[in-house]
Amino acid sequence: MLKAVILIGGPQKGTRFRPLSFEVPKPLFPVAGVPMLQHHIEACAKVPGMKEIILIGFYQPNDALSRYLSSAQQEFKILVRYLQEFAPLGTGGGLYHFRDQILSGGPSAFFLMNADVCSEFPLLEMLRFHRDHGDVHCAVVLATTANRKQSLNYGCIVESQKTHEVLHFVEKPATFVSDIINCGIYLFTPEIFTHIGMVFQRNQEEKLYSGCSWYRAEVIHLEQDVFTSLAGQQQLYVYKTQGFWSQIKSAGSAIYASRLYLNQYLQTHPERLVSSQEGGCTVNGNVFIHPTALIDPTAVVSVLLGPNVSIGKGVCIGAGVRVRESIILHGASLQDHCCVLNSIVGWDSTIGKWARVEGTPSDPNPNDPFAKINSETLFRDGGLTPSITILGCNVNIPSEVIIRNSIVLPHKDLSRSFKNQIIL
Repeated sequence: MLKAVILIGGPQKGTRFRPLSFEVPKPLFPVAGVPMLQHHIEACAKVPGMKEIILIGFYQPNDALSRYLSSAQQEFKILVRYLQEFAPLGTGGGLYHFRDQILSGGPSAFFLMNADVCSEFPLLEMLRFHRDHGDVHCAVVLATTANRKQSLNYGCIVESQKTHEVLHFVEKPATFVSDIINCGIYLFTPEIFTHIGMVFQRNQEEKLYSGCSWYRAEVIHLEQDVFTSLAGQQQLYVYKTQGFWSQIKSAGSAIYASRLYLNQYLQTHPERLVSSQEGGCTVNGNVFIHPTALIDPTAVVSVLLGPNVSIGKGVCIGAGVRVRESIILHGASLQDHCCVLNSIVGWDSTIGKWARVEGTPSDPNPNDPFAKINSETLFRDGGLTPSITILGCNVNIPSEVIIRNSIVLPHKDLSRSFKNQIIL
């Protein structure tokens, strides 16, 4: 029997995802037409012997999360439930806190994954790798290759070329260690809790000796506290994936993740992709359109969508509209001849006729096969870092206005053009 645990964080996390995370928990933000979390759950549900999927985080229980868990259970015919931490406990603390829940039923192993990554999720391959290497080890880490400079932003792994054992693990090193990086997706045996328990015991002793009332012994980080000590002990192994992988830390990375998933749909879910339709709509590349979205069927000037476009529930699109490399969230209205490029249009927002909403793509270097998307700071050189344009929910863009490289907070009625600004 197998289980899966997905770490979904909480409202104090995901601040780089604002203003989109104001309206919906970040794990439920739509990426390629479905909630970010659904890609993880779909992958887990395909693993033979998977009996339960547990979400761990510190979001307060809310209607959106409850509704999604209920629908996911019905769709994938597997038990999916949420366990709330009493405080942010780190990647290992929440796992240890709910160890009895995870181990109930006696699973032989369980997957652990972070919600803010996008991947092909080669879980079956990881399971096969685990079984091929015997049961003496307690963890398999999914890894990929990065370039030398960007590897410093991730957990770096030095492996044995012969056995694929992790010999050395360093989280975000100051100097180059290895170009093999941690993907935040793991396969553990129950023995991992013995090692996490040792860290918890050590933390308790340090708290006792230091006398610090604010010190939380329960806060445990797998990467710094557990993996560094397991490396070189024949307990930690690495499985390197050749498939796609990316973090989803910011709104710009959500558009890139959407592109990766839409491309994957060609093999996994071709029914989610649309082709050019009758009635004035031309599709270029991979495009998702929700069945309830309305594209003007009487358009004389064709609507042009794609590549990499996701159209949400109840969106209305007028004649002559151009959308590329963008996510249009449910209830939005794109009026005749407007243009949306490299942007996220928020829930129930309106873009007027002949208006232009445009951002700067934050893609990895296309000339470097190992490049990852950069987590840019919001400000650089005294100004807003050029990135995608984000419209929060219920934003009204009037006709013949240009919004470029800007972030518009929810419930704003704009009256003029803006460039490189945060509109409060």
